[in-house]
Amino acid sequence: MRQNDVIIAPHPEIQTMQAPSTIPLAPRLRVGFIVTRRFTLCAFANFVDVLRLAADEGDRSRPILCGWRVLSTTSEPLVSSSGIAVQPEERLGDPARFDYIVVVGGLMQELEYLDPDHAGFLHRAAQAGVPLVGVCTGAFVLHRAGLMNGYRCCVSWFHHNDFLEQFDGLTPVSDQIFVVDRDRLTCSGGTSSAHLAAHLVDRHIGRAASKKSLAIMMIDEAMAAERPQPGLPLELTTSDALVRKALLTIQQRLETPLTVTALAVHLKTSRRKLERHFADALKMTPSRAGMAIRIAHAELLLSRSERTVTQVAQDCGFVDVSHLIRVFKSLHGTTPEVWRRAQSKAILGTNTPKRSQD
Repeated sequence: MRQNDVIIAPHPEIQTMQAPSTIPLAPRLRVGFIVTRRFTLCAFANFVDVLRLAADEGDRSRPILCGWRVLSTTSEPLVSSSGIAVQPEERLGDPARFDYIVVVGGLMQELEYLDPDHAGFLHRAAQAGVPLVGVCTGAFVLHRAGLMNGYRCCVSWFHHNDFLEQFDGLTPVSDQIFVVDRDRLTCSGGTSSAHLAAHLVDRHIGRAASKKSLAIMMIDEAMAAERPQPGLPLELTTSDALVRKALLTIQQRLETPLTVTALAVHLKTSRRKLERHFADALKMTPSRAGMAIRIAHAELLLSRSERTVTQVAQDCGFVDVSHLIRVFKSLHGTTPEVWRRAQSKAILGTNTPKRSQD
């Protein structure tokens, strides 16, 4: 283990805690975790914290209504992509003792190193009817193990092309935060893992426990699986390496957009070559692609935040609010504010139960 690794071990009071007689001895929701080499700590922690907060009153963290264990073939610490390590708590054993097995992925280059014993454990879980959950690039692990054939699969927009390059005949879902397809559940990672965990808590413990967990984590409300992922518009999907780098650079500099010439210099290429690659890969110019990204982000902010239209224009790199309004009207035929109100009404209409007819 490296010198700066930190080991997160279960608190001794939790290990020895006995549930009161008024509390059911068997948790309603039991989750086993398998984390890959260089797994994503954020995705893992978000999932676990929803379970932790739903498991007990307040934030006392006793594993009463929920139980969770980190599984491995050895007792060696499992190091995340941030260098922080998690200590396994149990050997693999019988997967049927859990209600779900969650695979937390991480860095792409490490996914091929899945331990054969872990793969065998996942197959035994599937044979026993235990639902499998892929978090972050955990979907890649499940698919590589032959456990996603015939299932819909959620992948982060950031890894959409990576998935297409590695697996033939399966188009991943990259415009939702998570996907539930029978006994396979997959999510895009990050905070979406909290929403997928909340979905499980809602299903097995109740809506109140789910809402409480998210509220303590400062998450306003549970998002439905169909909620779109923030990220690049799907029409900008390409396998062209230069174009992909350019798109990511554009997204990372939304507030202060680069000119096409400056973008080419940043990517150490010529403007002519950059424009040719965009024309071949996306049938559009870099400028038009950049505008599509900025408009998509503006739509996200308008629908999910309380920022003023002026603030949204600034955050998305428009010259001023008038510029945003002109571009928005040319695309949607209405102003950003009117579009926002329509989106709010649509969401309220979806969430309002219909009255029965007497």
